[in-house]
Amino acid sequence: MTRKKTNWIITVLLMLGSLFILFPIYLAITIAFKTPPEMAGNLLVLPKSWSFDNFKQAIEMTNFFNAFKNSFFITFFVVIFTVLTNSLVAYAIARNLHKKFYKTLYFYFLSAMFIPFPIIMLPLVKQTSAWGMDNLVGLIVLYVVFNLSFNVFIYIGYIKSIPVELEEAAIMDGASTWGVFWKVIFPLLAPMNATVAIITCLGAWNDFMLPLVLLSDQGMATLPLVQYIFQSQFSTDYNLAFASYLMALAPMILVYVFAQKWIISGVMRGSIK
Repeated sequence: MTRKKTNWIITVLLMLGSLFILFPIYLAITIAFKTPPEMAGNLLVLPKSWSFDNFKQAIEMTNFFNAFKNSFFITFFVVIFTVLTNSLVAYAIARNLHKKFYKTLYFYFLSAMFIPFPIIMLPLVKQTSAWGMDNLVGLIVLYVVFNLSFNVFIYIGYIKSIPVELEEAAIMDGASTWGVFWKVIFPLLAPMNATVAIITCLGAWNDFMLPLVLLSDQGMATLPLVQYIFQSQFSTDYNLAFASYLMALAPMILVYVFAQKWIISGVMRGSIK
């Protein structure tokens, strides 16, 4: 009886959670397809005619494909470099935590997770501008560095679950430390690599604050910035705004739907020591 009651409570909570998620998505879709006169009526009613005119106008007004190209360029290289470099740093620390230097370095990276971005925002903008990094390449470098603290934390938890004997056997066969990592450890990190890649992809694609303070050239604007500019210029035309939001949101929804199992399994494995 107790277990059945608990299941009902969980079911109700899941239904409420799903409602809170699906209801805004439903409103966004219906508003994106409605005409301005239809907005005066009931917002919950479906559109009378499903027209793509709002999407065509939103693409023209926001220069959508240029922003999409910038976001894709940033996200693609951030994911690649984050997985390659962060896993390498985490492996070096995980296998040397018994040494004082690496243990200090580990806690140094962890401490970075507790520093709010607004605290370092102004110094960061000034320094990147002085170094000529206020562009897409500089943005990629900063994303890779900013992701390091959290990724090192979850990578180390997973690497600790990999037997050291595998590396010792590879060394006995003549493999170097570099070879051990790329031929033995890195393939075993596949679930965690997938998790880091997905989380990094979502974060880089949806981030608004860092591109806002770093990029000065309008031609480098990413999709979140385009939505901000679009809303500030056309704040009364919600149909076009929501059409633009849906186009920017669609790629990440597809990524998450097809890769959510990697996120759950990878984070759970990363918590095992």
